Amino acid sequence: MGDKFKEGVSVQELENFARKYTTEVFLILALIIAAISSILDFFTGPSWSLGFAALGAIISIAFPEKIISMQKKLFKFLSKPEKTTQYIVGGVRLVIAIFLPFILFAELGLLAGIAFHNIPKHLLHKKEEKGKEETPPSEEEEHL
Repeated sequence: MGDKFKEGVSVQELENFARKYTTEVFLILALIIAAISSILDFFTGPSWSLGFAALGAIISIAFPEKIISMQKKLFKFLSKPEKTTQYIVGGVRLVIAIFLPFILFAELGLLAGIAFHNIPKHLLHKKEEKGKEETPPSEEEEHL
């Protein structure tokens, strides 16, 4: 890994990575642009972005089932292998990142609220599974 940092990355490797992870690359670029746009107060300031991120988190914590359902449909649409769809959605996100960055931060707030709602359940489920593995079931019948 250290040698890779010293050598650098070739253009071909970058192109292959971008082809494989098109949606992710567009999202990362949009978030960087949205952060710069908000910080430098191009069209809307950071207060709008922070407010919409908080609002998105509050909404998804309050209505987790509806937001999770909506996010699943959105992710299913975005994960389609059609590159044209990915480029169009990515381009729209980049334009939104410049002019209306608070919309991307609202999306991040929704994801944060979903994670806040789901991670404790996931951790509790893992803990229960781990507890079941550690205590082997006894073969003898327990008498009261």
